[in-house]
Amino acid sequence: MTSLPEMSVVDRYRSAAGTFTDRVHGTRDWDAPTPVAEWRARDVVGHLTTWLPGLLASGSPVVLDPVPSADEDPAGAWAATDAQVRALLEDPASQEVTFAHEHIGELPLPAMLDQFFTSDVVFHTWDLARATGQDDRLDEDFIVGALAGMTAQAEMIRASGQFGEQQPVPPDATDQDRFLAFIGRDPRWSPPT
Repeated sequence: MTSLPEMSVVDRYRSAAGTFTDRVHGTRDWDAPTPVAEWRARDVVGHLTTWLPGLLASGSPVVLDPVPSADEDPAGAWAATDAQVRALLEDPASQEVTFAHEHIGELPLPAMLDQFFTSDVVFHTWDLARATGQDDRLDEDFIVGALAGMTAQAEMIRASGQFGEQQPVPPDATDQDRFLAFIGRDPRWSPPT
């Protein structure tokens, strides 16, 4: 099986979003607590479906259509967001759109979506899967690369306030556990019984 880093931008998103969609379809309790203390399962979807429209609008002419609220229809919110991101990435005209943002710089739109949104989908797949008792394994090659890239920018990442405090892990921790600990998750977290 091809790992995420070996895929094209479009295929990487399709694969990451497909896995997340599977976890959405497998969720039976949208009020289940998650590894992010203040989030329920529906809030994981809410996060993914609310931050991207504002970022896109702040650095490009792209305006996403409104989607259902994840509070009321998490599956519908994700499906509508996913469909729009897929359409953007599959549209050859998107290659010609430059995303320009004061904090990010200039990137072709597909590269920005890949770097920021696809990655976020991968990372939050673990949150939703762990909260709802589903398969929480992430693409190992992708996680290894993400950890290396983020570790190199650790000071900036910590200053952004977007990630929690790094958590301790034992010396024999898996790459996935090291990554999760780096972004502030307790890899041993499980839902309260």
